[in-house]
Amino acid sequence: MNKHENTLQILEQRIGYIFKDKNILAEALTHRSHKKSYNNERLEFLGDAVLDLIVGEFLFLKFPHAQEGELSKMRATMVNEKSFAALAQKFDIGAFIYLSTAEENNHGRNKSSLLSDAFEAIFGAIYLEAGFQEAKKIMFKILEEMYGNIDIPSLSQDYKTMLQELTQAIYGEIPEYIIVGSSGPDHNKEFEVAVCISGRQTATAKGGSKKKAQQKAAQIAFMELQNAKAKK
Repeated sequence: MNKHENTLQILEQRIGYIFKDKNILAEALTHRSHKKSYNNERLEFLGDAVLDLIVGEFLFLKFPHAQEGELSKMRATMVNEKSFAALAQKFDIGAFIYLSTAEENNHGRNKSSLLSDAFEAIFGAIYLEAGFQEAKKIMFKILEEMYGNIDIPSLSQDYKTMLQELTQAIYGEIPEYIIVGSSGPDHNKEFEVAVCISGRQTATAKGGSKKKAQQKAAQIAFMELQNAKAKK
């Protein structure tokens, strides 16, 4: 096994699927800025459709009495750039993406759009190699870990509110948001925000505004707490 394959094996183990064809995984992780004859845009297109259906079925089965409008609203909350980027961060997918030097220097590994696209592309690749049922099995496990204890009202709320309610229930206190950095010119500034719970930094995220960065950090922290609860 070469060094390249060994590195990808770490990601495979985290996701829970070992690719027979390592090239398709490499393609799923290749951003268009990388100087290759291929990139992950086609796989991202396919993965987006696959994940839309998987999440739809997950919600359909989890909430047997929910109306169509409620299911659609919940799916929209879970099938979007922000949610998939948070899942990508859970598996540290950003560390494995192939980028150009310029995109690397532009903090590409932390961009929600790149992370979300790579996450979708990976599931497009799993679908192509192993079929829908395998992709569904893997994603259902991830969804159950992240959203297993969630209910209809909470899926309709923003993550800052959801995190606050969760931390109040567990710790009897609310999260604290701290700006830990900023970069870029005034007209295109990016903020990095940390969310602290019980005095401990739980998650950090970047965004084009303080509010967006707070929401992203809250989502990551919320999912980590949900995951910890599910494992107890």
